[in-house]
Amino acid sequence: MTMIITTATVTILLSLTIMVLTTLLSKKMNEDREKSSPFECGFDPKNSARIPFSSRFFLIAVIFMIFDVEIALLLPMPITMTTSNIKAWMIVSSLFLLILIIGLYHEWNQGSLEWSN
Repeated sequence: MTMIITTATVTILLSLTIMVLTTLLSKKMNEDREKSSPFECGFDPKNSARIPFSSRFFLIAVIFMIFDVEIALLLPMPITMTTSNIKAWMIVSSLFLLILIIGLYHEWNQGSLEWSN
């Protein structure tokens, strides 16, 4: 039992010593000019890097990602038709396509697909 405690104590002390030494010996500056400025191909930014975020563009990007994933789910459908029951395949495929069409109609009805507003 004492050997386990001794080993744990030595391990903890060694770890703490290494952490303290690396903190004291590191040459890291908190306000480094290069690290606080945004990266733009090595050039200093001409304008503020904190420009307003376009929530409209973000919404379009999220809708695109959702439909992109759904396309990836649609691609194997014709391949699975040959190896599965045709009636079950038709029901699942029709339900999936119906959900996609309802989602597209909802986005269209809410006006999320309008570019000019």
